[in-house]
Order: sequence, then C-alpha cells, then structure tokens
Amino acid sequence: MVKKMVLALLITLAIIALGVGLYLQHPKFGRAPEGSRLERMNNSPNYVDGKFQNLVPTPVVIQERSSRPLSFFAERERLRPPAPIPTVKTDLKTLDKGKDVFVWFGHASYFMQLGGKQILVDPVFSPYASPVPFINKAFEGTNLYTAEDMPEIDYLLISHDHWDHLDYPTIMALKPKIKNVVCGLGVGSYFEQWGFEEKLIHEAVWNTKLQLENDLIIHVLSARHYSGRLLSKDKTLWVGYALITPERRVFLSGDSGYGPHFKEIGALFNGFDLAILDNGQYDKNWPYIHMMPEEVVQATEDLKAKSLVPGHSGKFAIANHPWDEPVKRITDASRNKNFRLLTPMIGESVDIENQKQVFSRWWERVE
Repeated sequence: MVKKMVLALLITLAIIALGVGLYLQHPKFGRAPEGSRLERMNNSPNYVDGKFQNLVPTPVVIQERSSRPLSFFAERERLRPPAPIPTVKTDLKTLDKGKDVFVWFGHASYFMQLGGKQILVDPVFSPYASPVPFINKAFEGTNLYTAEDMPEIDYLLISHDHWDHLDYPTIMALKPKIKNVVCGLGVGSYFEQWGFEEKLIHEAVWNTKLQLENDLIIHVLSARHYSGRLLSKDKTLWVGYALITPERRVFLSGDSGYGPHFKEIGALFNGFDLAILDNGQYDKNWPYIHMMPEEVVQATEDLKAKSLVPGHSGKFAIANHPWDEPVKRITDASRNKNFRLLTPMIGESVDIENQKQVFSRWWERVE
C-alpha cells in the first residue's frame, strides 16, 4: 500500500514538473540572449560575470527593522481603490500632428507625440501585469485602452523586461503597427523570438545616441534598477531615455532608484521640458530600485526639468503602500518648487507646450 502511495506521489510530481516545464516554454517568458547579441553584451563595460551591473551598488532588497526581507507578508491596507478611478479616453488617432502631446495609460505605460512622431512606452493593456492571471490585477476601470486604439507607432520604447513593462499579449497585438523597437541590450532577444524583423529592433547600452531620422534623437541612458523575467536576473539591460526634437526635450526614467545619474543627465542635456519619473511601488525594503516621492522631487531638480509627470502608480498594486499615497506625497513634496507638477487622469491629453493647462485632483473623487 505504501509503495503504491509513493509511486502515485512520484507520478503526480513528475506530471506537475512536466506541466511546469512545458508552460515555461511559452514564448512570453522569452529566451536568453545568444550569438552576436551575447557577444555584444560580453563587450559591454556594464556586463560583468554574466550580469549587467548598476553604476553604483544597488541591492534589490534589504531588511528593514524586521526579520522578513520583503513586505509581501506585511499587513496591506488600501492597496486598491474602493471605486473605479476617473479616466478620460482620448482618441489618439485624431490628434493634431502639429502638437506635442503626452497621454498616461496608468502605471508606466505612456503615449507621446513629439515632432509628429508617435511614441509608445512600456505598454501593458492586459488585465494582469504578471505571467499568470491572478497576480497584479489592474484597478477597476483603468484598463480602457487596447492595441486597436493605437495609431501606427513610429517608436516603441521598452525600459526593461519586467512583466509590468514588457507584456507579451500587448506586444503581439501591437506588432502590425510597430515600425521600430528601441530597448536596452539583450531585450531585443524577446522581440526576435516573437517574430519582429531584426532591422526594426534597435538595442543599445547606456549613453548611446540613436538618430534614425532627422527630427528625433533618442538617447538611451542609465537607470538604477534590475531586470529579470522569471528565474534569471540582470541578463538584459534596464534603461531610461531622453527624447530630443528641435522643439522639445523629454526625459523618461524607466524604473529607477535615486542616484547620481540624474544630476549627470541634467547637466549633459542642460535640462528638460518634461520629466516622466518613477513615483510608485516603492518600499523601505527596496529603497534603491524605486524612488520615494520626495526623491522624485530631488531627481526633477537634478534634471533641471520644467515639468514633472509622476508615473508607476494608479493601475497596479505591487508595493505595500496605499494606492493614492504616491500622488498625494508627490503633490505635497512639489509645493513651491521650480517645476510644474502635472497629474493627468489616465487617458487625459497633456499639451506639453501649454504651461497653463490645469489638472484636477482626480484621486480625491475616488470614494
């Protein structure tokens, strides 16, 4: 009897292991960089012992006054809004091509029109920001855009390969509309596996200047974070961006903790018209890979930015803070500063040139 039970258990475990193994072969998990791409990585000064490295020491987690290194097991309150978040659905296909426009889709997904070019950043239109449909569910009412709502995309920018930034179903739905992909070195292996033509994929290391046409320069810049899709870590590069046109300078931090790179970038570009910075999913147990709102204010000043859009909140609950805390804290911390804080609703069109555009305190209407 015991032998039969043991045998049944072993067979069950083998079936489970086989099922997991087959599931992990799904293309959404990607494959490790190889060939000439891996050779480029090995020649990168930031790629050491098989992993990309930050410019300064950056532990992902630390222990903060507790024997538990992560706050996933801590008491979690008000992580999700009690009612749908107010949103507006701008028709992106009918935008005036002569205007520079920014639209936030929630979390770290953005659409921009700069110099007539249409740019999409880290789009996640799936209801979950995870490989399985029960983790990181989008807040009610926030997932109002789909791939069908997008115009043709001149440039798809990917900051790094985490699930809440690189979403396989969204990318595949957008594929026919994407003219160019820009990403950190190694991330192109995903797009290659997903059937994108090699000529459309532009991978770069930090401090790389990409000028694929006359009126738009894309600078791939450093960030302070990490990468990893499942079990592997730091095999692909995480990046920020500076987008430069004859009329505009825009900075995107990607996911990033605070660091000296912000002041260096601000000096290099002599300031920005708009900075879009990581302002959510922070925690005292991981203080180096995301910024606290007060650090976001300091980074904005370091960048010498005229305006700030705080991102990385408003759609998914990944960290242990109330859903509306990031926007409340950044609002308080930005008072009497030499930049304009822009807090659009999800889907609301921001006229980058209009210094008098006013935004509501929409988070106060969620009850």
